[in-house]
Amino acid sequence: MPLDSRPLAIFLMGPTASGKTALACGLSERFPLDLVSVDSALVYRGMDIGTAKPDPATLARHPHALVDIRDPGQPYSAADFCADALPVMQRVSAQGRVPLLVGGTGLYFRALQQGLSDLPEADPATRARLAAEARQLGWPAMHARLASLDPAAAGRIGCNDVQRLQRALEVIELSGRPLSELQRGGTTARFPWRVLKLALLPTDRRVLHERIARRFDAMLAEGFLDEVRALRARGDLHADLPAIRAVGYRQAWEHLDGLTDPAEFRERAIYATRQLAKRQITWLRSDYGARLFDPDQPGLATRAAAAVRLFLDGPGGPASPA
Repeated sequence: MPLDSRPLAIFLMGPTASGKTALACGLSERFPLDLVSVDSALVYRGMDIGTAKPDPATLARHPHALVDIRDPGQPYSAADFCADALPVMQRVSAQGRVPLLVGGTGLYFRALQQGLSDLPEADPATRARLAAEARQLGWPAMHARLASLDPAAAGRIGCNDVQRLQRALEVIELSGRPLSELQRGGTTARFPWRVLKLALLPTDRRVLHERIARRFDAMLAEGFLDEVRALRARGDLHADLPAIRAVGYRQAWEHLDGLTDPAEFRERAIYATRQLAKRQITWLRSDYGARLFDPDQPGLATRAAAAVRLFLDGPGGPASPA
């Protein structure tokens, strides 16, 4: 069999609050790796606390490409991510290093490696009308509509996953075809990198849930609500923007609108984060090519480093430091 001469890349995936950033930073200190963020919220400037964005000191020591590249008023899609990530990966590989893509947005990982289906572009008028209908009927009713039109997509998209739910309905209206049918198209082109996939997959959900709650309380103590107040004070942002629909921000926005008291806000934000983690874990379990690591078991850094070293030292890999 001929040697696979494609350059190498590493995907480090996992649910929110599983320790991806710390592991990625540690690996970048041991191997010739450059970090690339794969996160639909970290792209936004001014959204630091609620996204658990690495702090300035961490980013100075361990730069992450594709962090702080969009204003919260601008939408950001999987297509945008692919257009941004591929040139970064090419540059890293040309320098004789290996891109390590780290994050929890499974759609971005899949779009990057498998390609994007031929979906209609976003239509602001259609989105605005769907958002207005959702305000009148509620998103559970919109989810029921999707279930009648595209049961496969509805089975993957939760009724609280507003951004994906709206997009699925938008695609149906613009194309006249179910999103799940269009997504089966994709691309058959070979991905230009040979990839090692590492997935942090907690076996005890209770530990992850406790970590999510502790992290959210730390965000509140750090000034998360003040961060959202500053976003609201701009005057040009609203609750239907993809940035503001991010987990935590949507609940904070509603709280500052007076729709919830502090206790209910905290409970709803933590619940939404747990639901996000559940969706991320479900997606990871479907990726049979990933090496699974329990982040709560001792020796995670050592075990992950051993997998990376084997990958880098294999045929076609760059020499790694001792």
